Amino acid sequence: MNISSHTEPFIDHAGHVRSGEELDTARLSDYLQQRIPELRGELVIEQFPAGFSNLTYLLRAGDVELVLRRPPIGAKIKTAHDMSREYRILSHLHPVYKQAPRPILFCEDESVLGIPFYVMERVRGLILRARPPAGIKLLPEVLRQLSRSFVQTQIELHSFDYKAAGLSDLGHATGYVSRQIEGWTKRYYNARTGEVASVERVAKWLQDNQPASSTRASLIHNDYKYDNIILDPSDLSRVLAVLDWEMATR
Repeated sequence: MNISSHTEPFIDHAGHVRSGEELDTARLSDYLQQRIPELRGELVIEQFPAGFSNLTYLLRAGDVELVLRRPPIGAKIKTAHDMSREYRILSHLHPVYKQAPRPILFCEDESVLGIPFYVMERVRGLILRARPPAGIKLLPEVLRQLSRSFVQTQIELHSFDYKAAGLSDLGHATGYVSRQIEGWTKRYYNARTGEVASVERVAKWLQDNQPASSTRASLIHNDYKYDNIILDPSDLSRVLAVLDWEMATR
């Protein structure tokens, strides 16, 4: 999508890389330029400001812009921050779900950056974070249209044929709701430092009122929220891309 000079100030921009989260520019440049022919010239690396789970960087060489995703520093959780899983999901999704960014390559060779990572296309647009960009007027009618698009985009994801996309083996759909209730209730009690009666009432209500397990499954994003979608800055009701597929499952 072409961004006009009028909407350029609203684009989500990267900035300086946070201390301790730097990448080896020379090693990464050598690796990528051998595999991505259009990436030529000096590699400039910046970091997107939000996100402390998987880390997200902007790679720029000449007119080419790409995005790199890697696990957080010191991540040791086997079931989280799985770059190969996220790359695989995007590889299957992109051809059939237009809001999934195009993945370009996955690197499991830890001699490059010390961790697995993947690279995908950069989708330029607006991301609504805690503080909207200056000059964006979130009027009631704008928010109404945005909310409808937000929900409709999720409906489209839940409705598409994940089997045809080759994602039938992703996650375990049977018993999903029960696992979520039991898992989060257990985490609450394990981390509890004092009684919170309202949380305990909610946990019991969820346990007593959960729906029966369905034989119909859908693909879910599992972290679907405003700062994980990219919007067209000239039309906030238009969702350009959905980001952060780390937790997607059936």
